[in-house]
Amino acid sequence: MSRAEPTLAQKTSSASVRPEREPLLEVADLHVSYGAITALTGAALTVGKGEIVALIGANGAGKTSTLRAVSGMLKPKQGRITLDGAPIAGKKSHELVPLGMAHAPEGRGIFLNLSVDENLTLGAYLRKDKEGIERDRQHAFEMFPRLLERRDQRAGTLSGGEQQMLSVGRALMSRPRLLLLDEPSLGLAPQVIEKIFSILKTINQSGVSILLVEQNAHLALGLCHYAYVLETGAVVMQGTGKELLASDEIRKAYLGE
Repeated sequence: MSRAEPTLAQKTSSASVRPEREPLLEVADLHVSYGAITALTGAALTVGKGEIVALIGANGAGKTSTLRAVSGMLKPKQGRITLDGAPIAGKKSHELVPLGMAHAPEGRGIFLNLSVDENLTLGAYLRKDKEGIERDRQHAFEMFPRLLERRDQRAGTLSGGEQQMLSVGRALMSRPRLLLLDEPSLGLAPQVIEKIFSILKTINQSGVSILLVEQNAHLALGLCHYAYVLETGAVVMQGTGKELLASDEIRKAYLGE
């Protein structure tokens, strides 16, 4: 008699954990609540140095809450978060930026009444190196030429794709080692999404690690080195992007196959 196949929630396996991954960010036993509503129930993940790591899962699984807890926008009820081995759980966002973390949140979070140029300047508000700031501004314009064309335009008048480019560009102005991105493809046309994901790959190749929350699981798994699947606030499956793309459970649950 054949054994029953394990459910998706039973498939988190230490066999998929790569011991050679050199951790930059580590999250363990993370619990987050909004009043009486529980969002995370012991979530755990690692972002290795130089990696793109994706979080995928259904709406309400806890992906955005994970990013907000990591970046200091939410205070966890319990859990351990370390950046380069140093504990950061409970630190505020402005304390994490100098440590090398930047967060481009869902909804982009740009200042709509300020110009493109002013938004980029605010991304570097903790820096004092004027020449370096200007070099990074020009680099942002090289990555996103549309932003250069709109340099003096109010951010609120930009298209959705241009606003997303500005959100990423502003986050990079702090020179992060770790970039948190929440739903960068949300509401964008396919050709714009392709452009942004191509640039994310280039950003990663420059040495920036990325923790990516993305509803489009196929895109996320095709880009990332490693991925975690969240269900009801906990990690239920993990592996390389290729491994999860090849998984029957993932294809049925998240790729519509």
